[in-house]
Amino acid sequence: MLRAILARAAELGVVALGVSILTFLMIHLVPGDAAQLILGAEDVSPEMLAETRRQLGLDQPLVVQYALWIGRALRGDFGVSVSTGQPVIGEIAGRVGVTAELTVLALAVAILLAVPAGCLMATLRSSVSDYVVRVLSIIGITIPSFWLGTLLLYGASAAMPGMRLVGYVAFAEAPLANLQRMILPTIALALPVVASLARVVRAAMLETLGQEFIRVARAKGLGEPRVIFRHALRNALIPFITSAGIAAGYLFGGSVVVEQVFALPGLGRLMVGAIAERNYPLIQASILLATFTFVAVNFVVDLLYIAADPRARDA
Repeated sequence: MLRAILARAAELGVVALGVSILTFLMIHLVPGDAAQLILGAEDVSPEMLAETRRQLGLDQPLVVQYALWIGRALRGDFGVSVSTGQPVIGEIAGRVGVTAELTVLALAVAILLAVPAGCLMATLRSSVSDYVVRVLSIIGITIPSFWLGTLLLYGASAAMPGMRLVGYVAFAEAPLANLQRMILPTIALALPVVASLARVVRAAMLETLGQEFIRVARAKGLGEPRVIFRHALRNALIPFITSAGIAAGYLFGGSVVVEQVFALPGLGRLMVGAIAERNYPLIQASILLATFTFVAVNFVVDLLYIAADPRARDA
């Protein structure tokens, strides 16, 4: 068990290292002088350019720049925002809670809807209901979250003109107002994932229902609900765990557009503003945080997979 965990941790450590290198090199792949792009003006003095390069560490060799940058990042120091002059980590800390809340709510809704939908499709295989749910799931996969969010916002505004549907209120300040504003973005972000996860559950359930132990359970006279939910679903959830972990990373990244539609002051809107302002320290820190979050989620998923299926320990 411990060897399997250490092996997964080593693999994800290599991935995290590669991501940090790519994130660092991003500023050097931008055409032109990064300091000039940040300052924006055409008639910037050489002294100002030199000072900006010094602040960004661009006057050092590339290897030295990376070593200094990753060393500061490991200590939580991602530099200073070009636009505000405030520490980058502080700006991110003030926004990441909104994105985390939206991601957790969307993932919870997706799981709660996908599992029963997938079981329904599996138990009603080749029936009219199965085809209807499968068609709806395909439609759900193809619908972009931003389009669905816009449609939901327009429909809810027409049906309930007095209801506040955009903006953000902290849960600690007003729980009901917070949930009221988070309902539509949660639905918009979760529905495409519901469709994808439901198909995963359906495929896993169909495979499990054909196993010998399911026939034995039925031969013992166990009721169909007990066979489905206690025996078949328990084994079918093993591949679902991996898919749910990938979906969590997708939701965290996909919240960028949804936050724009519903005016949520999360990490996504912060990144969009940083890109518009050419705020490279903030862009690098935001991307690094998002990718490291995805890596951490996948590590947790690997641990859950190992715990649920002992055969994975030797994989």
